[in-house]
Amino acid sequence: MIIRQWVQRLSGLNPNLRRCYYAIYPVFPGIAATSIVLVIFLFGGWQSFERFAYTLLFKARETLPHASWDSRIAVIAIDEASLKQYGRFPWSRRYYTQLLETLQPAQPAAIGFDILFAETTEQDQAFATAMETSGNVVLAIAADDQGHQISLVPAFASVARQGHVYHRPDADGITRQSQLYLNQFPSLGVAMLQVYTESIQNTVGSDRQTLPSVIPLPTPIPDLAEQSIWLNWIQPVQNVPTYSFADVIQGKVDAAQFTNKLVLVGTSATGVDPLRTPLNYNPPTAGIYKHAAVIDNLLNHRDLQPLPKPVVILLLFSLGILTNALIAKRGPIGRVGVLTGLSIAWAIAALTLFCLYHQWLPIATPLATIILTGVGMELREHREKLRLMDLFSKYVAPETAKLLWKQKDNILEDGHLNAHEQIATVLFMDIRGFTSISETFTPRDLLNWLNRYLETMTDCIMDHGGVIDKYIGDAIMAVFGVPIPHTIQAEIQQDAVNAIAASIAMHNQLQRLNRQLAAEGKPLIQFGIGIHTGMVIAGSVGGARRMNYSVLGDVVNIAARLEALNKNVVEENPYHLLITGETLSCLGDRYAVKPAGTIQLRGRQQPTTFFAVMGEKLEPRSPEQLS
Repeated sequence: MIIRQWVQRLSGLNPNLRRCYYAIYPVFPGIAATSIVLVIFLFGGWQSFERFAYTLLFKARETLPHASWDSRIAVIAIDEASLKQYGRFPWSRRYYTQLLETLQPAQPAAIGFDILFAETTEQDQAFATAMETSGNVVLAIAADDQGHQISLVPAFASVARQGHVYHRPDADGITRQSQLYLNQFPSLGVAMLQVYTESIQNTVGSDRQTLPSVIPLPTPIPDLAEQSIWLNWIQPVQNVPTYSFADVIQGKVDAAQFTNKLVLVGTSATGVDPLRTPLNYNPPTAGIYKHAAVIDNLLNHRDLQPLPKPVVILLLFSLGILTNALIAKRGPIGRVGVLTGLSIAWAIAALTLFCLYHQWLPIATPLATIILTGVGMELREHREKLRLMDLFSKYVAPETAKLLWKQKDNILEDGHLNAHEQIATVLFMDIRGFTSISETFTPRDLLNWLNRYLETMTDCIMDHGGVIDKYIGDAIMAVFGVPIPHTIQAEIQQDAVNAIAASIAMHNQLQRLNRQLAAEGKPLIQFGIGIHTGMVIAGSVGGARRMNYSVLGDVVNIAARLEALNKNVVEENPYHLLITGETLSCLGDRYAVKPAGTIQLRGRQQPTTFFAVMGEKLEPRSPEQLS
């Protein structure tokens, strides 16, 4: 009200000011809230909250299926058992020489020592000779408290690479970043990957076929003192393959465990080099695992990618305006629901991008923007709020909203998907002998076994553009060509092709799943698939309280009948897949098929011939391709 009165006083001097005010007035709470949040953001006021959110993202991901540490990484730890065996640290360098001699037959890809070798000893020459023989050793270098680099033993500098081990945790003690380069000098992890990449490039012979492609590493940026990445702590560090130093050199660990591996050697004894991560905070872990995280992230391109500041600013303004628009038409209860829903949606989006794409979205600042926008809206004068709500209600009456939605998207009408006739391809599949198999399981184990199968098959169907119509116990009904009706012949044919491709993919994935089940001592799965193409009725089925989108018609019945016929067509039916002539006519010359029999279907005067799919035909190649 005060701002409005102030603008009204100035409007006599400048009428444009009044028009500008009323132009932004509807979204003013969102703009104001975003401005406040941004000022705090630019001065680092949300940093501690974002750090807390960073930790929560990792803990939330631990409850979901996620990736594991890269299997090419191994840690040889100077642990409590090794200290008990060989005495207090630092050790004689003859132990490191023995380690390299032990690892030499296994040919690790790179060996990195997170240990400073600054003092000259009598065992240096033997250690240097062992490093030169290995040809893949990286030694740590560091600086003292005054920032002066601690010199490496001269005999080592010419036979080993060097990488810095600079470590700077955040104010709460957690290490979230790692410096890849300091004044163009690589870190220990980067130097090891450089050695690893060179090892791949220089490998010849039969082993070359089993090695991965060369890893593109980040290069130092000129004139940039520090070049960092945000660490993606994949799991607790206890899951990194770790071996006791003493066990390795005493031959208790098979040296073949380290073949083609990036081997990190460092202390893990309590209190020597503490490191705190979001998943290893109390007690802390050892600093050697920071280098393991760097190597893992760069090997798999999964270091965290925070949003640039300009993108964050644009995002916050958009979120503030969106929040403002969504709550402007609602009362207090509706606003609370929207604010809660937006906050949850943002948190889910942040977690999804974090888990799947390693994107780190800010959480504290967007949630603050959403909440402050809601608070700002509620702080408006009650009279003005009622006037605005009354105004908006005239423009967004329920009937008008339905009409606009109907015109925008012809699929929806009155909350239902329109019923329409169209040509689609229906797929039916079922497990053979499911009843007998189910008797061998407990209910819980049966459900887990079945869900693994259904999830695998569903992925294949959806990856090829199919829609799961329903699960019927162990059976799946899927449709290709809905809910958007396909009227062009090429699209209808493609639906049939997609159904066949999905079926072959399901067959291949079932072989992989069966290998896993066999290894676990569980019953194997066999299925049958029937596919038919024809006219269906697609739309919403059900009542007001429970609805389902489905397709109806003889096409469904025919596909189900074909699926059952797989029990009789065993030979020359490699994919346990039967199709009708209508589906075959849509495939062109892409798949090889063989007549498998005929059946008299109810409602049809002529017997229906069905075919077994033998596989995809090989495309002819030109002489240039053959050469």
